[in-house]
Amino acid sequence: MNVSGSLLALFLAVPAAVAQAGQASQGLSLEGVHNQEAVVPSQCYTRTEGRFNPCYTCHQSYQGTDRPNFMDDARLQGEYDFTDFAMTNHWTNLFRDRADKAKSISDEEISAYIAEDNYSALAGRLESLGWEGFIPDLDGLQLADEAFDEHGFARDGSGWVAFNYKPLPSTFWPTNGSTDDVMLRLPEKFRQASCQGEDGYSVDAYRANLAILEAAIKDLAEIESLPVDENAVCADLDGDGERTVISRLSRPTYYVGDAKDVPVAAMIYPEGTQFLHTVRYVGVSEDGEITHTPRMKELRYMKKLAFHDRDELREIYEQETGGEEGAEAVEDASAEEKPDEERLDSFSDTGHGLTNNFGWLVLGFIEDKQGDLRPQTKEEQLFCMGCHSTIGATIDQTFAFPRKVTGAEGWGYLDLKGMADAPNVGEIDGEILTYFERVGGGSEFRHNPEMQAKWFTEEGDVDRAKVQAADVYTLITPSPERALRLNKAYRVIVDEQSYIHGRDATMVPVENVFEEIDADESPLPDELHYDWDIRLDWSKTSGVAQK
Repeated sequence: MNVSGSLLALFLAVPAAVAQAGQASQGLSLEGVHNQEAVVPSQCYTRTEGRFNPCYTCHQSYQGTDRPNFMDDARLQGEYDFTDFAMTNHWTNLFRDRADKAKSISDEEISAYIAEDNYSALAGRLESLGWEGFIPDLDGLQLADEAFDEHGFARDGSGWVAFNYKPLPSTFWPTNGSTDDVMLRLPEKFRQASCQGEDGYSVDAYRANLAILEAAIKDLAEIESLPVDENAVCADLDGDGERTVISRLSRPTYYVGDAKDVPVAAMIYPEGTQFLHTVRYVGVSEDGEITHTPRMKELRYMKKLAFHDRDELREIYEQETGGEEGAEAVEDASAEEKPDEERLDSFSDTGHGLTNNFGWLVLGFIEDKQGDLRPQTKEEQLFCMGCHSTIGATIDQTFAFPRKVTGAEGWGYLDLKGMADAPNVGEIDGEILTYFERVGGGSEFRHNPEMQAKWFTEEGDVDRAKVQAADVYTLITPSPERALRLNKAYRVIVDEQSYIHGRDATMVPVENVFEEIDADESPLPDELHYDWDIRLDWSKTSGVAQK
């Protein structure tokens, strides 16, 4: 179904001025925005009750390290430091009872719906409408793993590469509503090597640069790679004084091939890096396995428009938080002292995505009432910008790639089966086990009874032995029955087109969430604040559990 002219006008009726790479942000108008604090996600309204802490996976401080994330917001764990406007929870879909509407959708109907392809027609529809933004160019993405070869390289030659990573706790766990995947693409010169006098694509250059990027983002001195012929890139990457076919390289000062003039920056992506992220329904195969669906709830896109080095990033963070003293700076920029318009002036609306001061463009497509993908509105995109701008846990505003299974075995489409519950860097217990213990449930909201029954005792304690014996797939996927219920609940939201009120696939009202924040609500005690690193220590496992 084509997007109507009136609907297109809604998407394109935004400021025409594009925030060019390297230029100052022009600010984001709040005109027409229902939730002026849409950058604050629904999870931030969780009742911690002075003992549950799901906040640590977003709010972190890394003072005294070389990490180029200077947000230093660990103090926000369990603290409701919002603007006056945000003291009211505007994610009202959390409090809707959609059980009756969902029951009117049969299992057969929802199964047929999620099996439909709503991706393939998107590019042509955008082109016919004169869309000037990013147009999806990865053929066959609706087919999930079938669109990629065994090493994750897109079969269509587009340069997109899928990687195997551990989903972030717990919004992106299938048991809480969606399956997903992430692909990245480096600029063309990172995929070429003309040092031997031959122009065009070089698999060796691309493999080498992908490995170098992974080492840089994870701040590793060396890393295993897919086989690379050093002769093809005219570089000795393992430092042995010879040029041979290697499968391990040391992190160099510069990228290789035609990108040999691009410096390698620790924990920062090079300009032009792109990400694709699909958010899909929870598929159920004939034998009851949880799978990806052809139908997408959302297609999300990010592109690094401008590179900022570590010193420049420090200045940007200081501007974002209003000062130079880390946590104290966040305090200085508190809700009461900073008008809503000023809090949003670090975003610019290009008409085909939002940009932030860190150099990233963020764009999303989401289902319309008929289930076709359409560009998200300005307010719908704000939902993504908060997490991809100023929270302490990210590495260069990203989540998934720092969580990739390290090295050669992590290049390939997402596969949770057999994946071990690796601990985070600096920890001993598995990440999911640790999350269960700190959060007291299988989601931020502690509203997943199936997870409670599977991994917790009747007394509410984590069944450590049972959790430690399971792989990631077993730990975070729902039963087929729950998967169908989640799909139906979200289908109701699609029919309502009520995304600005929340996208969580909840069937009944969520109890452990504030509708209104009490200003006198006590924060979590300091002893329940946790240090946490988004990266995983795969060396403490094989990377994969025994299948």
